[in-house]
Amino acid sequence: MGKKAQAAKAKKASRKRRDPLKIGVLISGSGTNLQAIIDAIAAGKVNAQIVKVLSSRPDAYGLKRAEEAGIPTVALNRDVYKNAGAANKMIADEMLEAGAEYLVMAGYMRMVGAAVLDAFPDRVVNLHPALLPSFVGAHAIQDAFDAGVKVTGVTVHFANAEYDKGPIIAQKAVPVREGDTVDDLEARIHAVEHKIYPKVVGWLADGRVSIDENRHVVIAGK
Repeated sequence: MGKKAQAAKAKKASRKRRDPLKIGVLISGSGTNLQAIIDAIAAGKVNAQIVKVLSSRPDAYGLKRAEEAGIPTVALNRDVYKNAGAANKMIADEMLEAGAEYLVMAGYMRMVGAAVLDAFPDRVVNLHPALLPSFVGAHAIQDAFDAGVKVTGVTVHFANAEYDKGPIIAQKAVPVREGDTVDDLEARIHAVEHKIYPKVVGWLADGRVSIDENRHVVIAGK
């Protein structure tokens, strides 16, 4: 199927969807991107429902954000992750039972495994604080800053079995300004994340996102 046909298919799907897209969110920390999605849904900007929030850490502040929004939560811990396969099966089972259609990784600091990817094929979304394929890994902001680049940014992509790879859905450049500290850059990147992630979830909720035969993402109406 060509790009035009794929875009037409996605556009047709966007007209059909009326019910909120059910999403599960995976977190590990403070949950600021989770909060941005919660706020966008509450404001009527995103036609989605967060059916469950799962954290890799029981002390993650994002769990409190979810609870305050009335969203069911589940917290895992290091002991659970000693068996990565079992942990990923638990995640998949929890989210399938909750009725999630997509999984959204919002600061989830572990790689999802086969059990999750197989349960949600091309429906696991990740946010990375750099312009992939540059600066992969957990220290992307510091790495970009140390490299002295003048522009870095944010990437939203579908997760796959390779770390920080998978079809790219959206990217937004963030300038590195003269006199910036790494904290300045991090704050500017997070501000962009809080805008781009709810926007992408909105595209998914409207059925506008598809993947063509070349494994490239097509956004209908863009």
